[in-house]
Amino acid sequence: MLAPKKVKWRKTHRGRMCGLATRCTTISFGEYGLQAVQPGWIDSRQIEAARIAMTRFVKRGGKIWIRIFPDKPYTKHPAESRMGKGKGAPEGWVAVVRPGTVMFEMAGVKDDIAKEALRLAAQKLPIQARFIEIER
Repeated sequence: MLAPKKVKWRKTHRGRMCGLATRCTTISFGEYGLQAVQPGWIDSRQIEAARIAMTRFVKRGGKIWIRIFPDKPYTKHPAESRMGKGKGAPEGWVAVVRPGTVMFEMAGVKDDIAKEALRLAAQKLPIQARFIEIER
């Protein structure tokens, strides 16, 4: 699963997800892409599940790019703990995704295969996404 190798440790604030994406809004590497329609946090496990779903459907053919990286830690208090006592322990890593972000890209496969593979990947994610292709 994806996670940063090294961090200058600080428990980050939750932040805001309002507004549209300004970076990673167009297809840069492949021919087809999966673009976010809603804002949200995407966990490293969800990114991995989407990657596996795509590669299995295309039978390890073509090329896949993952354009998002989970570099934001999120924390959680243990179950049945009392209020207070500071911020909880780090639980995992998430990627902050705003509407318009291209999350996955694909090349080297046919149009209908890419569309189905990216649809399967979108089902693994907690946000709505749409299929886009490069202008020809």
